[in-house]
Amino acid sequence: MKVRRLSSKEDEERKRKRNMYIVGGILIFVLLFSTLGYSLQSGGSTDNGSNTDTSIKVNYKGYEFNYQNNYWVLQLGDLVFGFAYNPQQTEDGTTLENISSISKYSGQPLYISSVSPSAEQEVYRNLDQIVLRRQYACLEGENCTGDYPTKTCEDNFIIIKQDIVNSIVEEDNCVYIIGKYEDLPKLTDEFLFKIMGIQ
Repeated sequence: MKVRRLSSKEDEERKRKRNMYIVGGILIFVLLFSTLGYSLQSGGSTDNGSNTDTSIKVNYKGYEFNYQNNYWVLQLGDLVFGFAYNPQQTEDGTTLENISSISKYSGQPLYISSVSPSAEQEVYRNLDQIVLRRQYACLEGENCTGDYPTKTCEDNFIIIKQDIVNSIVEEDNCVYIIGKYEDLPKLTDEFLFKIMGIQ
């Protein structure tokens, strides 16, 4: 039978203090390195406007876009516009010809039909401050699932559709923004830059 050695209170107090210092040192080490790791990780990439740093700016043909709260913000006089993409990111898109200017929409009703909520939001965010009102509608001759008014190309109408080929076409007062589903918000911003005279 082994006999356990009895230690004095002073030895036990020394061991307790030593253990406290070791545990405290480990905790300080973990805190410092986790803070350092987090700061290195969050200081990361600025590609495609993925950083929320408000100091990111793009100057495009005299227009200054500031990246704020996940949008490229452009202020023109009293109007503030916000885009998911900046003009440099939409330059290699589609060829747009004979697209009307934004003044065509000023003070007029705007009708929209869209398969992409994100692309639709690009239109709302930027044209709601220009148009008289906007309303979801169904283009005459198309099958619609909702109870929407039927409109023609005599009305200002933006139709956002999915297809395998990207294109933006204006026919009378209808604008067709057509493309791959994931490209529709980018195509919509390209259309907005074009009507604003930025691109």
